[in-house]
Amino acid sequence: MKYYLIAGEASGDLHASNLITALKAQDSEAEFKGFGGDKSEAAGLVLTQHYKDISFMGFYEVFRNLKTLGKAIKLCKNDILAYKPDVVILVDFAGFNMRIAKFAKANGIKTFYYISPKIWAWNSGRVVGIKKYVDKMFCILPFEKAFYAKYDYPTDYVGNPVVDAVLAHKPNPNFRRDNGLDERTIIAVLPGSRKQEIEHLLHFMVSIIPPFMVDYQFVIAGMSNLPQEYYEKFRRHDTIRIVYDQTYDILSQAGVAIVTSGTATLETALFNVPQVVCYRTSEITYLIAKSFIKVRFISLVNLIANKLVVKELIQDEFNPTNLATELKLLLNNQEYRKTVLDGYAEIQNVLGKASASEKTAALMVSYLKK
Repeated sequence: MKYYLIAGEASGDLHASNLITALKAQDSEAEFKGFGGDKSEAAGLVLTQHYKDISFMGFYEVFRNLKTLGKAIKLCKNDILAYKPDVVILVDFAGFNMRIAKFAKANGIKTFYYISPKIWAWNSGRVVGIKKYVDKMFCILPFEKAFYAKYDYPTDYVGNPVVDAVLAHKPNPNFRRDNGLDERTIIAVLPGSRKQEIEHLLHFMVSIIPPFMVDYQFVIAGMSNLPQEYYEKFRRHDTIRIVYDQTYDILSQAGVAIVTSGTATLETALFNVPQVVCYRTSEITYLIAKSFIKVRFISLVNLIANKLVVKELIQDEFNPTNLATELKLLLNNQEYRKTVLDGYAEIQNVLGKASASEKTAALMVSYLKK
């Protein structure tokens, strides 16, 4: 069968790549085309457009880039019609993918959604569009199935692919030596994968280094989809290391982490690294988002636990003083660290060890064959 996948950012690219591998195991004649990144391309996706060209964060940022997104949507629609897939598989990336879902449905093409849009957080009204345009929804968070059930929309809960990715990771035993790191405790800095995130966050993240320089070493998780010169402007001290495309190896060695809100917060929890979650965006985007958000927390860790497990520093609360204070607690207060790690254990128990990619692929192929 022919599969058209659309992933619009780094974590979606990772999960799409694992799904492609799992679909190949279920369907020996599988062919893949679509939007994604280096990982999905390496797994077998014939890449129409790289996600780095369309990955914009926030209402204002999306508005500024409407022309670019409009061209990408037009390209995607034409590519789908030319490719004639058996199914379009949408991976998160709601603003773009819901437009494609409507288009695919209008053209008689099946639509599967892997990794639900976070409409439970800010726009439950979108359930109407999902019910109308998405044939099957594959949820990765335990509470999502119950959310959709309230709207009489049956879904499949398949487990969380982040669990699969972390369990599959084999740490590099020579990571420190290969990257010029000594034996001091590593403070991991995960600023996100998109320029907008990094611009708003990384300067603050590295501004707190001086009091920690003697006993600790800061390692920034860089992404190769951005040029190395871009990261260099954030290197305020020679002691900062920027390590590219090795986030899991960084986390496997880290003592604590400073993490931009997103999938990385859950990844950090699964590596049992105490963290402080950070988020800052443009004032316009923040004010708009604040008026829509319907959940108590922004990090996946706290959302899954349904309680405060890790500190969230959002917008004005995200400043050097608050960040340094929280880091010192995580590093030096053993009782505080234990509270965070106990919360992680609860989350890991809820998520279990189900193989999300394999389960999703098996269900998708079975639905297509019916």
